[in-house]
Amino acid sequence: MKNNVIKKILLGTAFLFVLCSLSAQIPQRPFPQRLVNDFASIFSESEKDLLEERLVAFNDTTSNQITIVTLNDFQGQDKSMLAYEIGDSWGVGNAKFDNGIVILIKPKTGLIKGEVFIATGYGLEGAMPDALTKRIIEQEMMPSFKDNDYYEGVVRALNVILPIVAGEISVDQYMKGDNVGSLIILIVFLIVLVIVIALINSSNNSSNLGGGNHKGTGALELLLLAQLLGGGRGHSGGSFGGFGGGGGGFGGFGGGSFGGGGAGGSW
Repeated sequence: MKNNVIKKILLGTAFLFVLCSLSAQIPQRPFPQRLVNDFASIFSESEKDLLEERLVAFNDTTSNQITIVTLNDFQGQDKSMLAYEIGDSWGVGNAKFDNGIVILIKPKTGLIKGEVFIATGYGLEGAMPDALTKRIIEQEMMPSFKDNDYYEGVVRALNVILPIVAGEISVDQYMKGDNVGSLIILIVFLIVLVIVIALINSSNNSSNLGGGNHKGTGALELLLLAQLLGGGRGHSGGSFGGFGGGGGGFGGFGGGSFGGGGAGGSW
């Protein structure tokens, strides 16, 4: 009996030691709190600001919290466990709904492979099933990450995650490639393009007939076109799902919990 008690004490002590060791490797929650935490410095200042603004606006609109964490080293920890630990210890998401997401990224350096994991809180495991998360990583993030364009990869992922979590498109629509949002954007782009071309041609004809000076009108119309399409770096860099701007500063994490949903990848 005495030996069993001693054995249990030793096992309990060892378990606590392991937990403490793991906790010591989890990055401290930043102060002031932010949704974009680029400890690996893979984003420029402007890129961090754009991502932060977009995620804060999404949080303010839907109460769902998505945090991006980049680290140069996972210190031997499994990427999935580290992402869950960050989500739990930081309290990402609302305590009532557990609606948080952690996007954890370790950039590739030299011969050391890069890694990424998207962890979903309890409340979003239904909206973001593991198969969907895996596909987002492989189809949206990895191609850009392999080119060392981490900002583009994250933006492409958010262009899918935000509208799905907000209920604007379904998982089936994305998985089947039937992305209604992208189709609408393409249609709007073509309509606006036709209008701009017509305006430019009309301007040129008026200039030729009347001898007036309309130089630069075409450039102005093209600038308006860029603004209508959301600007950014390429089509995937603009807003998607109506959460591209606005919102105040981040009010802080809400105490959400994580239980094992998500997927990862490496390159």
